[in-house]
Amino acid sequence: MADDKKAKAKVKKPSPQKRDEQSIKRNMRNRSFKSKVTTAMRAFEETLTKKDSTSAKAKLSDVYSLMDKGVKKGIYKANKASRVKSRLNARAKQLSA
Repeated sequence: MADDKKAKAKVKKPSPQKRDEQSIKRNMRNRSFKSKVTTAMRAFEETLTKKDSTSAKAKLSDVYSLMDKGVKKGIYKANKASRVKSRLNARAKQLSA
């Protein structure tokens, strides 16, 4: 019985190796999220070129949501999110004006 517990014990990894693996995972997660944001922004830009104000508002809302989630997760800084949202909102206002 005691031998089974020893056999199941985890082998400890060296700390630098563990940090490397964690950083790779975090990097992949952050890149994936940033890609999602970029895609949403591109979709918003396409609706602007089509001059479709109703779908532009929906796409703008999606970008806002993603940017806020990115700030919450620590992927983006608050000022960057604010700047991006402000610029996209200004573009949306040009469409309606």
